[in-house]
Amino acid sequence: MTQISNKSLQEEDKKYYLQTFNRFPIALKRGQGSYVWDVEDTKYIDVLSGIAVNNVGHCNPTVVKVIQAQAETLMHISNFFVSEPQVKLSKKLVELSGLDRVFFTNSGAESVEGAIKIARKYGHSINKGGEIISFKNSFHGRTLATIATGKKQMQQGFEPIPQGFSQAIFNDIASVKKLANSKTAAIIIEPIQGEGGVNVASKSFLKELRTFCDEQNIVLIFDEIQCGMGRTGLLFAKDHFGVQPDIMTLAKALGNGVPIGAILSNQKISDAIEFGDHGTTFGGNPLVCAASLATIDVIEKENILEQTIEKGNWFVAKIKALNIPEIIEIRGKGLMIGIEFNFETKPLVLKMLENGVIANATAGTILRIVPPLNISYELLEEVLEILQKSLKQLKK
Repeated sequence: MTQISNKSLQEEDKKYYLQTFNRFPIALKRGQGSYVWDVEDTKYIDVLSGIAVNNVGHCNPTVVKVIQAQAETLMHISNFFVSEPQVKLSKKLVELSGLDRVFFTNSGAESVEGAIKIARKYGHSINKGGEIISFKNSFHGRTLATIATGKKQMQQGFEPIPQGFSQAIFNDIASVKKLANSKTAAIIIEPIQGEGGVNVASKSFLKELRTFCDEQNIVLIFDEIQCGMGRTGLLFAKDHFGVQPDIMTLAKALGNGVPIGAILSNQKISDAIEFGDHGTTFGGNPLVCAASLATIDVIEKENILEQTIEKGNWFVAKIKALNIPEIIEIRGKGLMIGIEFNFETKPLVLKMLENGVIANATAGTILRIVPPLNISYELLEEVLEILQKSLKQLKK
């Protein structure tokens, strides 16, 4: 029998898996806290966290214990029935968000798809059209409707692309007003763009956007799939800006690794939805809802939000103090950090991987740092050392 190795699993993957991912050259076996190990037992500090998913760390003992107990009790029942974990999570998210209704999905893209449907149903209920405005450099998923909100290159080869979508310029209210018309049902925005390069919306822009949507009776959707669930140091990024959307989408860190997403909406918008308008088989099953409740419990009881702000500020200050000449700008909030370099960052990411740190490159020149929120200062210090070491090695 062939010995399992990073190389052997990569080769097997290439034989059988649909090749949509340009994968890292390792195969991961286990994780704990802010560490992961590959199948050859090499240890890595993980500051990618499954792309901002494992916010309370890999295999968090509290979350694991709850998942184990729920798996022994009841995992799936379909949404013909209610379950205690789903009811409790619905109540918790409504209370925390200030919105009125929740619908559970299995992913971020599903959450955005559902948000678009709800917004369009509302738009038609008030005799508006169903057109959606998104923003340049946004990322809302990889389904047909969600790629219609994103970059043109993501749409190539998948035509015909669903109609009724247009893109404004991020942080530019004039460009929004230019696109909006009597058929505009909704405007969708990430308060902090993730895949687009960790671009932070200005508070004044989001407030202007809220005012404009109120004046025109347009649904304002915040996509907090990446920036939500504590990533920025507040449970929801919207609260940094003092702006309440009509709909908010969540996923990624909502279950700390189990597939769960959510659509939260206010009562006015929710009233447009009738029985049968939307559905899901797996969304919000007892297992994932129990995991999500446990994740929120850890965030609340272990002072994760305050830690996130402090560590994020500390980390950014440390990077700036290094005076690395190749760095153009550092952006983000909390532990959602984008470091813009004056070169393509993929080679840097691969060099950091060789040196024991998992990060990733996004938007070409951005090094994205999204570690578990409970990562230690010691490990963050080590990440900085490896970043410096990797930069020096690349120059040779």
